[in-house]
Amino acid sequence: MDLKLPALGEGADSGTVVNLFVKEGDQVAKDQAILELENEKAVATIPATADGTVTKIFVKAGDKISVGQRILALSETGTATSTAKADKAKAGAESKAVEPEPNATPSEAEEPAERDEEPKHESKLGLEPAAAPSIRKLARDFGIDLSRVRGSERGGRIVLKDIRAYIQRLQSRVATPAQSKEAAPAAAKSAVEQIDFAKWGPVSKKPLSPLRQVIARRMSENWNAVPRVTQFDEADITALMEIRKKYAPAYEQKGARLTLTSFALKIVAQTLKKHPIFNSSLDEAGQEIVTKEYYHIGVAVDTEAGLIVPVIRDVDKKNLLDLSKELEKLAKKTRERKISAEELKGGTFTISNQGGIGGAHFTPIVNKPEVAILGLGRGGMKAVVRDSKIEPRLMLPIAISYDHRVIDGGMAARFAVDLVEAFKKFDEAGVKL
Repeated sequence: MDLKLPALGEGADSGTVVNLFVKEGDQVAKDQAILELENEKAVATIPATADGTVTKIFVKAGDKISVGQRILALSETGTATSTAKADKAKAGAESKAVEPEPNATPSEAEEPAERDEEPKHESKLGLEPAAAPSIRKLARDFGIDLSRVRGSERGGRIVLKDIRAYIQRLQSRVATPAQSKEAAPAAAKSAVEQIDFAKWGPVSKKPLSPLRQVIARRMSENWNAVPRVTQFDEADITALMEIRKKYAPAYEQKGARLTLTSFALKIVAQTLKKHPIFNSSLDEAGQEIVTKEYYHIGVAVDTEAGLIVPVIRDVDKKNLLDLSKELEKLAKKTRERKISAEELKGGTFTISNQGGIGGAHFTPIVNKPEVAILGLGRGGMKAVVRDSKIEPRLMLPIAISYDHRVIDGGMAARFAVDLVEAFKKFDEAGVKL
């Protein structure tokens, strides 16, 4: 029997093989780790789904594989009962994921939804797709086959936004002949154009890592999809840093590092509650603004492999000690590439703190589907006029990039004012243990 790559989770359909733990002739047991797969900035261990002896391996380190693709072949061992179970498991895997053709290109294997035909719903009991009578009538009026529409509600139930999304997908596939003729030469030119830098002097080359490819793709998508504006300001953190210095030893005794990012998490959550539009997402298919009533904040972590953003959940419900511990734990897991894919999802807002490295203001890119991101630079002493007197104050550069489709300049300015005020007047009671 063949072992195939199982479903990797919501929104993930492929990955790159990092390590293989078995070789031909090895005996494997069910649930034994057989390979490590890098996917969506995380490295996951893929277990065997059956017992047996490895007779052939179809992948190697560095290969990009998709859900349903063969990983290795096992000889069937054991009783007739175990063989029947293996056959049943094989049939179930084949029904969930279709194996790519041997000559298929990676894009064909990774993007089945982009083909001309939508996946057709087939019920073993002969039932039609779940949908309200009004949706069925709408589908009949427009001549839409509901079996080809992906239902987003529980149990695959089809709602109005699914019909809209289906129509938009059909429209995106239709291009006029003139558009096709104009696009083809440009695409062909960009595909073959390559500069030989070596003709001007010595060069060295190294391939993009799978993580860097993910970062490049997502940054390009976010840059092209989100019309962003960045609001700049400075926050007086003189008093805040005095509080941090006062309580840092006590936090260390509790096994936590009290950092500026710990304070920033608490401050951002408080400010988001005052300005809920910054804690929202734009549902482009349904043409709706989705405001979240939970505060899951992503924190950009600088690793040797690239920038990774783990998410700290329910920031508003945790005290500063818990946030400091969780922040350090997640950052350590991220740098060691032990972070799971689930820990990278579900963020409502992101903080990118470059203060530990240096630099002042910068323009962070909004992490879609979020609508805003906060960039923090390195704080520095400045001469500031207070009550008609010039005083030295520790000022923190802040930059708030936001999606202008959802947030206007006035909203951003008010958010920045409240954020700066929260940094300036942080309540010491929130730090006490």
